[in-house]
Amino acid sequence: MVDQGAVEITLLGQNVNAYHGEGAGKIWSLAELISQLVKINGLERIRYTTSHPRDMSDDLIAIHGSEHKLMPFLHLPVQSGSNEILKRMNRKHDRDFYLDIIARLRASRPDIAFSSDFIVGFPGESDKDFEDTMKLVEEVQYAQAYSFKYSQRPGTPAAVDDRQIPEDIKHERLQRLQELLRQQQTAFNESRVGMTMSVLLDRDGKHDGQLLGKSPYMQSVHVSAPEHYRGQLVSMRMTGAYLNSLSGEITKNQVSYKKAS
Repeated sequence: MVDQGAVEITLLGQNVNAYHGEGAGKIWSLAELISQLVKINGLERIRYTTSHPRDMSDDLIAIHGSEHKLMPFLHLPVQSGSNEILKRMNRKHDRDFYLDIIARLRASRPDIAFSSDFIVGFPGESDKDFEDTMKLVEEVQYAQAYSFKYSQRPGTPAAVDDRQIPEDIKHERLQRLQELLRQQQTAFNESRVGMTMSVLLDRDGKHDGQLLGKSPYMQSVHVSAPEHYRGQLVSMRMTGAYLNSLSGEITKNQVSYKKAS
């Protein structure tokens, strides 16, 4: 892929951080695979998705702090902030375990940002269970997130649970959660304004003469730039923030995650 021009790859799997595969005569973990990939000349960015909290191993947490090619953004689904609901979902972790993983990742890489998945209205979800989810979101402070109402899936135990949540309650809870997540995403984007970051420009923007790319944090960034910048990692100073994107200007300065002077 790098020989064909790729400068960024994303390792994909239903539970990618449980990866184990044979390499160089031994079994590699995901962290070991990443440590080998970073040696490839021309490969500048590495990401992986989607992860499970139970498989965030010590070596994987550590490599976030030691390898700059591994981007400082991680999608780590939690689904709910309620231990009771997590147990019913058979998620195999509780809120304290999840929050400890978040804390350890931030200790390893202080500039890391997170996204997650949430389901509201799972059968039996009480008002307290939902408030536990809201409290977890407030504690973590997400850069992005996906959130949905629970829907019955034939063949699953939850689908025949007699504690189904009324649709109007699910709707109200989802609206509250999404408003909080929108506030956090907007605040995170606004906090990047004034920073200089690398952006991989890989597609056309909405307007003529505009290119669109991704920041290290998976934010869409648009810039007025000539076509020869397409496919390149460029240093950009962030000049504007919106709910779903940033705007910036190309700079010749060294890439930095610190506020520009």
